[in-house]
Amino acid sequence: MNIIVAGCGKVGQAIAKQLCSDEHEVTVIDVKSEAIQRVTSSFDVIGYQGDCTSIRAQIDAGVKKTDLLIAVTDSDEKNMLACLIAKKAGKCQTIARVRSPQYSEEIDYLKEELGLSMSINPERVAADEMARLIQIPSALEVDTFAKGRVSLVSLDIPEGSVLDGTAMKDLPQKINMNTLVCVVEHAGKVSIPDGNTVLHTGDRISVTISLADIGIFLNRVGIRARKMKNVLIAGGGRMSYYLAKKLLSLHMNVKIIEQDKDRCESLADMLDGAMVIHGDATDQHLLSEEDLEEMDVVAALMGKDEENILFSMYVNRNTRAKTMTSLHRNSFEGLTAGLPLGSIISTKKITAEYITRYVRSMQNTVESDMETLYRMMDDQAEALEFKVAEESEITQTPLKDLKFKPNTLLCCINRKKKIIRPSGRDMIEVGDTIVVVTTNKGFNSIYDIVV
Repeated sequence: MNIIVAGCGKVGQAIAKQLCSDEHEVTVIDVKSEAIQRVTSSFDVIGYQGDCTSIRAQIDAGVKKTDLLIAVTDSDEKNMLACLIAKKAGKCQTIARVRSPQYSEEIDYLKEELGLSMSINPERVAADEMARLIQIPSALEVDTFAKGRVSLVSLDIPEGSVLDGTAMKDLPQKINMNTLVCVVEHAGKVSIPDGNTVLHTGDRISVTISLADIGIFLNRVGIRARKMKNVLIAGGGRMSYYLAKKLLSLHMNVKIIEQDKDRCESLADMLDGAMVIHGDATDQHLLSEEDLEEMDVVAALMGKDEENILFSMYVNRNTRAKTMTSLHRNSFEGLTAGLPLGSIISTKKITAEYITRYVRSMQNTVESDMETLYRMMDDQAEALEFKVAEESEITQTPLKDLKFKPNTLLCCINRKKKIIRPSGRDMIEVGDTIVVVTTNKGFNSIYDIVV
C-alpha cells in the first residue's frame, strides 16, 4: 500500500518503522528538514519537507495516488485538517491522532464530519491499558480478545513457583487448570512453546485465560494477588488525567503530584474525588509526607524519561508497590532492559500498534478479517484475532490436519460467546473468531497462519 505519514516526531517514526517492516511504500511529511532526515536515514521511506495542511504539499507528496494518510503531528487541529484535505484531494482513507480531552468527547461527530476512517488518542489508550494492569497486579502486560472474554496475561515466574522446572505437557495436572502458555521468554530468547518446553524461575510467560480465572491461576502458581486501592501518579499530563478518571470510576483512591500550579487547579476541577498535590514528585520528603510506602500502585508519568526512570527505581527500592513507567525516547529502549521499572508504557508503540492493526485489516481478504493485534515481548511476538467470514479450506478441517506455519500457535476459538481451548479434533467454523500467537511478522489474514 502507498501510505503518507504526516509528522516525523517519535510517534511518526514508530509508525514509519512498522509500516516499512510490513513492506508498505511510505512517504513522510514534516516542516522540519532535520526530522525528515532522521526518518529517511533510518528507514526505507521517501521524505517530503512541507506543511501537511497545504493542499499543494499533499499533492506534491503523492496524495492522489495514496491509499492512506496518517496525521500524527503535535497539533490535533493540524491532524484533523490534514485528513480533511487528503480526503477531498486524494479520496484516500485517513487516520488522525486526536489527544485533547475536549475533542475526544466529540470524536464521533468529528469523525463523521471530517470523514475520518479512524482516530486514536494515545494517552487515553495508554491509560486504559494501565487500568487493566492495575486490576491484575502481578501482570506486566494484559491484552484482551473476544470482546473481553479472553485475556493474554504476561508475567514473570517468581522464585518458589510450582512452574519452575515444569514441562508444558505436565502443566494442566500441576496446577489443576486447563490454561495455555502461548509465549515463553527465557534468557532473552522468545519462543512458542511445545509440550517438551520446560519453564524456569525468571522466565516471562504469556498465558491465555479468562478474567474470572486469573486470580485462581495466580494463587496456584505461587503469585500472591492483592487488591489494589491506593494509587499515586507522578505528573499531571493528559495521560495522568485519563488514568485518574478511569481509576476513580473503579472507586480507587488517587493522588496526583504535579509541579505546575495552574495545571493542578485544572486537574482539581476536572477530577472530582482525586487528591491533586502541588509539588515535585522526586522530592523524597514530599513522598514520605504523602505515604508513598502505603501505595499499592505508583505510576511515573512525568514529562521527562530520565525523571520517570529514576523515580520508578526509587519506588521499587523503597516500596512493594506495582510500578508503571512512561518512556518515549527511542534511545532508551535497549538501555532500560533489566531495570526495575515495572510495566513500561509507550504511547508511540501503542499508537503504532493500533494503526498497524487498521492497515493490515485494509489488506485482508473477503473471507477473513483481523479484529485485534498486539505486540508482545518487546515486539518479538504478535497476538492476532481473526474473524472467519466464509467457508474455505481452513474451515471444517480438524486442526490436526492443518499444517500451521512454524512458531505459530492457535490459542483459542470464540464461538457464539463460548471460548474453546482447541484440541486436534476441533475445527474452525464460519462465524468463529480465533486468537493466534506467532513470532512470525506480517500476518494479515487467517490464511497466513497455514503453509
